[in-house]
Amino acid sequence: MKETPPSRRNFLRSSSLLAAGAGAATAAAPNLLLGQAKGANSRLRVGVMGLSRGKGHIKAYLDVPNTEIAYVCDVDEKRLIGGANQLKDKQEKMPEKVTDFRRILDDPDIDAISIAAPNFWHTPAAIAACEAGKHVYVEKPGSHNAHEAMRIVEVAKETRRQVQMGTQRRSYPALIEAVQKLREGIIGDLRYARCWYANARPSIGTGKLVDPPAELDWAMWQGPVPDHPYKDNLVHYNWHWHWLYGGGELANNGVHSLDIARWAMGVDYPTRITCNGGRYHYDDDQETPDTATATFDYGDVGIQWESSSCHRRKPEDNRFVVVYGSKGKMDLHSANYSVYDNDGKEIAKNTDPPSDVPHFTNFANAIRKGEALNQSIEQGQISAMLCHLGNIAYRTDGAVAVDPKTGKLVNNPEGEKLWSRDAYREGWEV
Repeated sequence: MKETPPSRRNFLRSSSLLAAGAGAATAAAPNLLLGQAKGANSRLRVGVMGLSRGKGHIKAYLDVPNTEIAYVCDVDEKRLIGGANQLKDKQEKMPEKVTDFRRILDDPDIDAISIAAPNFWHTPAAIAACEAGKHVYVEKPGSHNAHEAMRIVEVAKETRRQVQMGTQRRSYPALIEAVQKLREGIIGDLRYARCWYANARPSIGTGKLVDPPAELDWAMWQGPVPDHPYKDNLVHYNWHWHWLYGGGELANNGVHSLDIARWAMGVDYPTRITCNGGRYHYDDDQETPDTATATFDYGDVGIQWESSSCHRRKPEDNRFVVVYGSKGKMDLHSANYSVYDNDGKEIAKNTDPPSDVPHFTNFANAIRKGEALNQSIEQGQISAMLCHLGNIAYRTDGAVAVDPKTGKLVNNPEGEKLWSRDAYREGWEV
């Protein structure tokens, strides 16, 4: 809930909320006792679902003490073999290979599942895991739509499971330090944050309806999505650019920088969101914009996100996130930060390199020791909701009003039609 400007800005200067490195300590507080049944020194047994980004999960878990990757899962046999081979000679026992993640949930000795499948799988798989008594690490954005974002949080609370979202920068020591410096007033009163994403993605072309590859279980790949014919330019990445499966660049990469901006500014839901842009660079199957700007109005402060995914706009040198204050600005790079006064003089910096390991270690410690999650699913889904609401604005009139207490739309019948997907495959309803 957003307070009046003076009291909230005073909070930004004085709060020590993140001093211990828990970016969402208040949201995680109800969960502090959830993991203690495991035992602080017990071996953690994990299954990894989705073996593209999931390979990064495996690599990180290998550096988390006393952790075993007991299962790897993918609906593509080639990826499944590749993921399993990543563990060769890295742990005592090779993982079991499965194509249906529910086999992981059936194993009573599994403590957690790590979900790195496509966005449309995040909430259905996480809910199934929670209801099976497993803890969950789920990649960003954690949900495909606003309804799922609300529901995954409810289920985590109902089942009392630890659910960490994979916005891993919440556990980067340098960024924890950066936010603490903002709280201490290093750039004065906070005014505005700007986020950028630039890439040079090629055209995805025009897909053809063909038989799926022999190594791919197409029905299981679709999972909760109603059955559609296989198209040869969809798997394994271009699903991001179709509304049926993904949320475009906003939900793909925007969630990372918006989460950092929201964390830095100390805000949750805005009162108004605008999002405009288009598919300007190619004439192909992509439905989501390649160029867009979204703004999030909190009344006394604001956040902006700008994306150009098919043109890097060189020689522009845009930062990941920039926070502007009354006494200067902070550049938040992907893993560290620089601070400048109003004359442009650098007054502080941190150049620590990035690492996923602290975020996965925090997840393991939450299960074993009851440590507060650095990015609980409740806090993670507020950031995801910025993306879902931004996409609703883009797909309707370009702007939506939001209830800052709940994150729900205000007087928007057209937007409500996009709150959830039209239908789920039978048995996978959220």
